[in-house]
Amino acid sequence: MKKTMLITGSSSGVGAATARYFAEHGFNVVATVRNPEAAHGLDGIANLLVVRLDVEDTASIDSALTVALERFGRIDVVINNAGYGQYGVIEGMPIEKIRKNYDVNVFGVINVIQRVIPILRQQGGGMILNVGSCGGIFGLPNSSVYISTKFALEGFTESIAYELASQHIVVKLFEPGGIMTPFHERSARESNGNGNVPAYDAFLASTQEAMTKLAEGVATPEQVAKDIYAAATDGTDRLRYCAPYGVEHLVKARRELDDQAYERFMRAQFPGAN
Repeated sequence: MKKTMLITGSSSGVGAATARYFAEHGFNVVATVRNPEAAHGLDGIANLLVVRLDVEDTASIDSALTVALERFGRIDVVINNAGYGQYGVIEGMPIEKIRKNYDVNVFGVINVIQRVIPILRQQGGGMILNVGSCGGIFGLPNSSVYISTKFALEGFTESIAYELASQHIVVKLFEPGGIMTPFHERSARESNGNGNVPAYDAFLASTQEAMTKLAEGVATPEQVAKDIYAAATDGTDRLRYCAPYGVEHLVKARRELDDQAYERFMRAQFPGAN
């Protein structure tokens, strides 16, 4: 009997690539999107169903889960991939944008998980895989709000991994580095830049140069999809999977240096922070 995977945020990028990869490797797939008309490249796959799901709308989550169960009978793996973000300095960040980050990246994940736990428990178990970020391991300038949601997701995911083990539900966290997807383009369009505070201009110019260098090692959505699949199907209860595309040196510094040495290292990466 085929296993069924449900993924959020699958209209493009990593979500779409992951939905296709799981379907190509024998899973039934429920590819959920906020706007089904915006789903790209998911048509014509026999064992893949595109369903509307907005992580901020609990009624749409309930509806999507109902449709998934009616079509495939069970849900074995739930991948929380939907995300939102924008760049900009915190001083000028509109509070509604800050709330939007948390509503999607944190509360949206919680909304889905709270509703899927009873289904997995009734089945006798299952798996939840949250797509976090290496931005949940270290901080980056000009991304403070988005980064903070990924730090929150780190602590949340680890905590529920312990409690849901008692319900025979495996919880995993996938932490990717840079990825070549439309997400960064959308985030850039959402940027508030200097927040109408010209005093940040020189700092932002320096930061942009450093971030451009980091972007040289990013992965494709297809590579990320392959790594997510490997994490979800390795047969273990391992919690964290770090795939630090382009930011290996930052992850290594955070894990191996003491706090003071790490802070010196990071300030050297972003000269404008000195």
